[in-house]
Amino acid sequence: MDPIVTLSQHSIVTLEYLATAAFAISGVLGALRKRMDIVGVCVCGFLAAFGGGTLRDILLDRRPFFWVEHQAVLLGVLALSIICATLISRARLERSERWLQAPDTIGLGLFCATGTHLSWIMQQPPIVAIMMGVITGTFGGVLRDLVCNEMPQLFHDHRPYAICAAAGGGSYALIATAGGAGWISMTACALVTIGLRALAIHYDFKLPTKNA
Repeated sequence: MDPIVTLSQHSIVTLEYLATAAFAISGVLGALRKRMDIVGVCVCGFLAAFGGGTLRDILLDRRPFFWVEHQAVLLGVLALSIICATLISRARLERSERWLQAPDTIGLGLFCATGTHLSWIMQQPPIVAIMMGVITGTFGGVLRDLVCNEMPQLFHDHRPYAICAAAGGGSYALIATAGGAGWISMTACALVTIGLRALAIHYDFKLPTKNA
């Protein structure tokens, strides 16, 4: 097997695992803030972790789903949810409101990279690959917020969110079109997405809104 292809496949799996863990943590933290019991915490963690990737695979008609192909990740998310629910106190959660954006931002960037890459190697048009990256990176958070009975952050947080993912996907498309290796394109996509989102949060940059 081509070592470059093998490296790319390993990169995808590694990034998917890291992104799954990041979004699982964000789901658990969201559930704890809503004072859910352990079942609610685990469900919220699962939805946040697997929602975006599952929708991506459905739209791309890709089987098996990531969490079916790598069943160990199911147990990993369950264990992570229980550990976080046990160790994180509600007082610490309330004092760390701004810090809670960290796992969501990391998951956004990593899932955007894998979603864009998987679409690209399936020879989808660049605009479709970018859209799949955005969907993979954002939909888990949408499900998390809906289960927590909140307006999804994607729609009410006027700081750039999906736009950051689209910019990351665009950087992937540019590098891949120029002949860059898959792992280089994925790394650039993740770094651009995470970097832009982190800057938007740090400087509280908001998109203009239309007043009624």
